[in-house]
Amino acid sequence: MMRTYHCFWLLFWAGQPHQSFLTPLPKRTSGFPEKEKVLVLSGNSRRDLHRSKRSWMWNQFFLLEEYTGTDYQYVGKLHSDQDKGDGSLKYILSGDGAGDLFIINENTGDIQATRRLDREEKPVYILRAQAVNRRTGRPVEPESEFIIKIHDINDNEPMFTKDVYNASIPEMSDVGIIKTALLNMDRENREQYQVVIQAKDMGGQMGGLSGTTTVNITLTDVNDNPPRFPQSTYQFRAPESMPSDSPIGRIKANDADVDENAEIEYSITEGDGYDMFGIITDKDTQEGIITVKKALDFEKKNLYILKVEATNTHVDPRFLYLGPFKDSATVRIQVEDVDEPPVFSRPAYIMEVKEDVPINSVIGTVTAQDPDAAKNPVKYSVDRHTDMDRVFNINSGNGSIFTSKPLDRETLLWHNITVIAAEINNPKESSRVPVFIKVLDVNDNAPEFAMFYETFVCENAKAEQLIQTLSAVDKDDSYSGHQFSFSLPPETASSSNFTLQDNRDNTAGIFTRKTRYNRHEMSTYFLPVVISDNDYPIQSSTETVTIRVCACDHRGKMLSCNAEALVHPTGLSTGALIAILLCIIILLVTVVLFAALRRQRKKEPLIISKEDIRDNIVSYNDEGGGEEDTQAFDIGTLRNPEAIDDNKLRRDIVPETLFMPRRTATVRDNADVRDFINQRLKDNDTDPTAPPYDSLATYAYEGNGSVAQSLSSLESVTTEGDQDYDYLSDWGPRFKKLADMYGAMDSDRDS
Repeated sequence: MMRTYHCFWLLFWAGQPHQSFLTPLPKRTSGFPEKEKVLVLSGNSRRDLHRSKRSWMWNQFFLLEEYTGTDYQYVGKLHSDQDKGDGSLKYILSGDGAGDLFIINENTGDIQATRRLDREEKPVYILRAQAVNRRTGRPVEPESEFIIKIHDINDNEPMFTKDVYNASIPEMSDVGIIKTALLNMDRENREQYQVVIQAKDMGGQMGGLSGTTTVNITLTDVNDNPPRFPQSTYQFRAPESMPSDSPIGRIKANDADVDENAEIEYSITEGDGYDMFGIITDKDTQEGIITVKKALDFEKKNLYILKVEATNTHVDPRFLYLGPFKDSATVRIQVEDVDEPPVFSRPAYIMEVKEDVPINSVIGTVTAQDPDAAKNPVKYSVDRHTDMDRVFNINSGNGSIFTSKPLDRETLLWHNITVIAAEINNPKESSRVPVFIKVLDVNDNAPEFAMFYETFVCENAKAEQLIQTLSAVDKDDSYSGHQFSFSLPPETASSSNFTLQDNRDNTAGIFTRKTRYNRHEMSTYFLPVVISDNDYPIQSSTETVTIRVCACDHRGKMLSCNAEALVHPTGLSTGALIAILLCIIILLVTVVLFAALRRQRKKEPLIISKEDIRDNIVSYNDEGGGEEDTQAFDIGTLRNPEAIDDNKLRRDIVPETLFMPRRTATVRDNADVRDFINQRLKDNDTDPTAPPYDSLATYAYEGNGSVAQSLSSLESVTTEGDQDYDYLSDWGPRFKKLADMYGAMDSDRDS
């Protein structure tokens, strides 16, 4: 059994008069196929396919863009040969814009566009159609694909990529894309141009659209204009006191060009002041600055005429035919006279003077003149800052310099002073000149020893033995060199124990004249030496050489020169003296060792035994009032812990050797005694001069009177008879220690 394959009929709607399907298109007319086209659909069966004839079938739809109607734009119709018209089938549309941009009538298969389409946004839409059983929802034919193409209309005018175009072109340029309409356009006449350009589509036919843009055209500069001076002559004035490199004035040549084409270089080409002036170019303003190169002098020349030339630095060879790109002008410079200070005949003066010249001697002259035409008189003075000691002075009228104090070449060789010349009529106009004065030497200093000579001679010296070589110096200057001569004074030459030999080389030697010298007879010799120079006038001096007689060994090495230390009244020898010295040293060492041993001995303890009185006897210096005195001092108060505020330490021993205080039974409190004891304790603890034993501090407290009178043993000393102290044993245990002490004293006295 052969199965028939079904397909959609793709029908174009041609009844819409506003659509452009009726317009002839290449290879098609009115947008419809020239003959039927059958869309063959594939099936599931492998049997041979059967083609059936379809009418008005096509797989593409065409729509015009920018539809302006009020209804939906009709696209076309889908139809299946399985559709019997009984409503059992429905059409389904999917793909680009399906359900939104494109909708289909599921009963009839009509397709419509819901809004305007723009080909420039999307030119092609691909859709898929299928017919399904309305009741079961199963497709009755395979899904078919078709295309909707948007047909273009002229709805966009030409658009330029920029709203405004800026272009530049050198002046005098040849034709370009935007052509120049005038020949030899000159930037100096007009630099900016604005051109409006219109573009039309459809070849400019009627109904086409157009767009415009603006092109701003700037003519760039070329060097087609030479510099030109606005005037042929310039005139300036310059005072003659103007310093070098100072500007006199400015000139400028105008150039219609801009930027580097307007750069100008100025130069002085000729004139009588060619070497006196210079000109430089100001790069910012393109002006020529005329400057002074050398000092001006009104009295010598007061007018200079120069020729200045201005030249372009960047010349374009294309425009050389327009003429030379340079221009020249004349500059006249008038030199003005100013009141100038006096001018010295020399920039510096050097003078010489001998150091022995008398005061007020003229040593030289300086001269200065007023360079102005008035030739005002000049006065001279010495700058005292350069001559603080006022060694020199100057004649204010003629400029002669003379001495005012003695000179000394050895003290100061050169004197550098400054002389001031000022106009008498205008002292503010002054000038200065240095004067260098050299002090020449005269032979006014005698030669002297180069050093202080103190030598020795051995007791065992031999005759004609050299003991010292002498040399001399001279403060004076000698052009031919110093020549000193040495000699002994005539009055001592024959009686001297030494001889002097001149070596003729500015040195001399001292020799012994005899054999052996005795230092006990003469320990020191003073040898006078006369030193003379060979200059004029001859100067001489007498120097003294000290010669000591010393004990020497056999090699001539000095041992001792002190004669008194070797002389002893007992005639002891050196060995005996050394032995005595050793004994003294041994004795001193023995004494030192003995003292050291004594210091190392162990010190006795502060408390030797339990019977030490410092541990048992406490003096309170209280007489008491006897049995009737109930307020008397109670010794228990001192041992009552409640009466002690702080545990004070003894200041004479280390803390670990202290005995702990003994506790006693509590006694009746006595406020009067307690306050007294506490106050005295505080006073002694804070007193830096308190004794080192706190237990021996005395608290002189007296109570009321006692019927028993005083118990002090001091009174008994005054009596001649012996006193019996046996009654102390009857007073109880508190007085037992006292009874034992006094009883012991009696027994000692009896024995």
